[in-house]
Amino acid sequence: MPSNDTNYAYVRGEILPLESASLHISDLSIQRGFGVFDYFKVEANHPLFLNDYLARFRESARLMTMQLPHTDEQLREIIHELITRNNMPLSGMKMILTGGYSENSYDLAEPSLLIMQQPLAMPGPETLGKGIKIITHEYIREIPRAKTINYTMGIRLIGEVKSKAASDVLYHLNGAVSEFPRCNLFVVHQDGTVMTPDSGILLGVTRKNVLALAEKKYPVREGSVTLYDIMQAKEVFLTSTTKRILPIVQVDDTVIGEGVPGPVTQTLLQDLILLEEVDRKLQKQL
Repeated sequence: MPSNDTNYAYVRGEILPLESASLHISDLSIQRGFGVFDYFKVEANHPLFLNDYLARFRESARLMTMQLPHTDEQLREIIHELITRNNMPLSGMKMILTGGYSENSYDLAEPSLLIMQQPLAMPGPETLGKGIKIITHEYIREIPRAKTINYTMGIRLIGEVKSKAASDVLYHLNGAVSEFPRCNLFVVHQDGTVMTPDSGILLGVTRKNVLALAEKKYPVREGSVTLYDIMQAKEVFLTSTTKRILPIVQVDDTVIGEGVPGPVTQTLLQDLILLEEVDRKLQKQL
């Protein structure tokens, strides 16, 4: 495996050094913030659960009336070429599809496809051992099933999150919670049922894997989850590609359960780590 200090990216049909990778200012991602993306983890130079991420990327494009310019097999070839060139054993890879170089800054053009790889740091033992605090905010994303590049609200709230010594913000509407800017939510009710919202959310790949793992050990439900449910829960945690499972021990001013990560959260995290190991082994056999 080659090793060098150059980071390569794919931009509109070319693999280029990252410092040379750019889009024209007419691109609709710049002019109107129009585009979709997806993001997956690379461990030991193997992309984890890649089929799921490619399927969601293609669905996001469809929902935004765009079409990917490559087949899944062609995308895999580009991804593996970048992994070989960049040699970042633990990293994240982002695929972005934009509205293209629009002549009038409004109409869709030939889509721009970008793929880039960046170093990734996972939550450490201290964070996992203590859990995190989150705050809440009334908001719901437009077209939540599409993973769009519009993160305006989440970015605007960064200052408030930090000022309240929190780690993230949970969206809700009229008391019904949906998701975080970049994560899904799970609660463990007092009767042991594991539950996650089923509407107004992006269908996370980690969410999908955690649901499948939880069904093997606990009662599981997808449905409406309210702020009241969270405040009364035994455990609360979030899921995402970059965080796996992260325990939540405080929501606004309310301490969840005993204020420490609970056994269900910890068990599912270990199960998820094992599932990732299985996927890596399967990738090596292909």
